[in-house]
Amino acid sequence: MEFQVKERGEFQYIDEGQGEVLLLLHGLFGALSNWEEVIATFKPAYRVVIPLLPIYEMPLTKASVPGLVAFVTGFVKELGLNEPLTVLGNSLGGHVALEYTLRNPGHVRRLVLTGSSGLFEDSMGGSFPKRGNYTFVQERVGYTFYDPNVATKELVDEVFSVTNSNSKCLRIISIARSAQRHNLSKDLGRIAAPTLLVWGLNDTITPPVVAHEFNRLIANSELHFLDHCGHAPMMERPHEFNALLDKFLRRTATQMVASR
Repeated sequence: MEFQVKERGEFQYIDEGQGEVLLLLHGLFGALSNWEEVIATFKPAYRVVIPLLPIYEMPLTKASVPGLVAFVTGFVKELGLNEPLTVLGNSLGGHVALEYTLRNPGHVRRLVLTGSSGLFEDSMGGSFPKRGNYTFVQERVGYTFYDPNVATKELVDEVFSVTNSNSKCLRIISIARSAQRHNLSKDLGRIAAPTLLVWGLNDTITPPVVAHEFNRLIANSELHFLDHCGHAPMMERPHEFNALLDKFLRRTATQMVASR
């Protein structure tokens, strides 16, 4: 499925549909394509906006979680997304979504996290991809999913290309270390927005215990597990993920109208 990638200033992004904004944030080795099924399902009723996070290109001095939050803040301002947003994040994108919410509580209507970092993450199965070793990279990418076949050759090729670039690797390492330093356990109690947690029951990168901890620390949160699913439920179990998201969006919209 092909979606038009738009450009405005320094930003590249997908902008599909009209209506209430869903802002989607991908992970460290993620891409706009990770959200294909979410776009297709929700663009008839929502405006789905996905910035391409400059993980591999941003200045090394800014390659960090705060640097990515600043980028997203600038992106939201550039597009004039002034109404409160529903922010969705997978893996590192969840971490950025959490930080953005903590810094802009009045601008986040809802929060959706799936396989999010911010408390604990066993990135790439505990070891960084080895340069020049395609088989190793293939195994590590497969580790992201319950079904390794979800790791298509196109996806493996993309990660392999990244790991063979010194400049990209330096930025990945910088961002990963920043994510480890920015543990949010002491801050999550400040999040008041309704929060949906959708986790793969077989996630080995941010295992189920992490999801339970997010659920405990974020007061207005609900947790759902998807069986036979790893670190990226919106890719591996898209129909179940979208059904949970749709139910959450509809119910919280009703609750918000009733509270006015």
